[in-house]
Amino acid sequence: RNATCVIRAMADSKQQAGPKASDRAQEKSVRESNIVAAKAVADAVRTSLGPRGMDKMISSPGGDVVITNDGATILKQMEVAHPTAKMLVELSKSQDVEAGDGTTTVTVIAGSLLNQSELLLKKGIHPTVISDAFLMAARKSEEILQAMSVPVDLGDRATLVKAASTSLNSKVISNNASLLAPLAVDALTAVIDPATATNVDLRDIAVVKKLGGTIDDTELVRGMVFTQKASHAASGPTRVPNAKIALIQFCLSAPKTDIEQNVVVSDYSQMDRILKEERKYILDLCKKIQKSGANVVLIQKSILRDAVNELSLHFLAKMKILVVKDIERDDIEFICKTCGCMPIANADTLHAEKLGKADMVEEVPTGDGKVIKVTGVPNGGKTVTILCKASNNLVLEESARSLHDALCVLRCLVKKRFLTPGGGAPEMQLAYQLSKWSNTLAGTHAYCVKAFAEAMEVVPYTLAENAGLNAIEVVTDLRNRHAAGESAAGINVRKGRVTNILEEDVLVPLLVHTSAIGLATECVRLILKIDDIVITR
Repeated sequence: RNATCVIRAMADSKQQAGPKASDRAQEKSVRESNIVAAKAVADAVRTSLGPRGMDKMISSPGGDVVITNDGATILKQMEVAHPTAKMLVELSKSQDVEAGDGTTTVTVIAGSLLNQSELLLKKGIHPTVISDAFLMAARKSEEILQAMSVPVDLGDRATLVKAASTSLNSKVISNNASLLAPLAVDALTAVIDPATATNVDLRDIAVVKKLGGTIDDTELVRGMVFTQKASHAASGPTRVPNAKIALIQFCLSAPKTDIEQNVVVSDYSQMDRILKEERKYILDLCKKIQKSGANVVLIQKSILRDAVNELSLHFLAKMKILVVKDIERDDIEFICKTCGCMPIANADTLHAEKLGKADMVEEVPTGDGKVIKVTGVPNGGKTVTILCKASNNLVLEESARSLHDALCVLRCLVKKRFLTPGGGAPEMQLAYQLSKWSNTLAGTHAYCVKAFAEAMEVVPYTLAENAGLNAIEVVTDLRNRHAAGESAAGINVRKGRVTNILEEDVLVPLLVHTSAIGLATECVRLILKIDDIVITR
């Protein structure tokens, strides 16, 4: 629709004047339509910002329902047609990758910057000038944020828990933040060496979801958890102490031909021979497994033929070997890292040194169904598992997403060991410092930097608005506090007024803010530079 508007605007303006005027009119209308589209996306997620933000219910054509508060998830699921609006979706994705938290903030800031640039364009300031001034302001913002942040020590568990709870407080499951935040911190500190680490691979922390129980039953397992049941054929074992684990990628079933073909057997004695051969073939495979000393077998899913059949399960059960089947391809690396085993692709290469070890592998009953826990792994400290539980699927999915966000916040602290106050304090400080700095600049740049500073006020304003406070009153009070030099003053939504936010333990990693402002500015500059949309055939 926007494209047709653009073409109509071109047609109208061509009739009015010569080529020069029409080109300018067209540029203007394209920019306007771009800004309007991007602002619409930003307004869609604006209400979900902060601890008192609303949640969105996303319904897919297939009838799946997702309830979430996470900006990146909302935008990822939204159907966006306009090319510029898609840029904002990409923006929140890149914030999700870079920092993991602040995905709503980054979209809201971008929307606010676009709003200000629209006003500047109307004043007749050239887009390139606005773009350059915004870049200057963004660089200055990083210095200001660095100056107001406090260094953090990764050995200080209490501070890390506060930072994780701040992230969880704006989620659907904020009531359980006191339980989940310490879990996230323990999981993260278990997989890194706090003294030397500069980054965390979040793939080392597996979040396993299991329906049944409540969120309070969520636990941290130093080892692995499989949601598959152990195979119960021929009353096989369900608890194996001192386990030797074999991870096999070959199939424990009769071989098939390489091409689709049928063998017709008319003679009974021949049929008997086939069954005997099959039995012997499978028994040989099972004996090889037994010979290696393995007493727990993990079998990878196979799409070509059955990974196991009843016969092989029966033999393995008789040999007192615990079998877990349907292991996903994606989990193989994690399993190898955790229990120190190697994947075995062929029965002939199954040797004792390729087996993993664990003190205990057992089947544990949970809410509904059972899970298999592998505990006491030798190199404890490379990986951990968080077993998430909840009473229904919507809450389960959301709690897993929120835990991921909390882990990302802690990862930011490992990357850049600084904390800033939350609650709209850094944005207000930026607004105050930048507008002060803009007075020292000359020409149109000063105008643009002042507009950038004003745009920053959208975050505290939205926080107050979502909490049902009188936004103008609260933001004015906040501005006065920052002008008086209280850089840690922020909006306390629980008490409904401005307080020192560091005392309330609302802490956010510096990286979340710097990357949000950097990415938002980059995106806005990109949108401002576009003066025409060309539609290809």
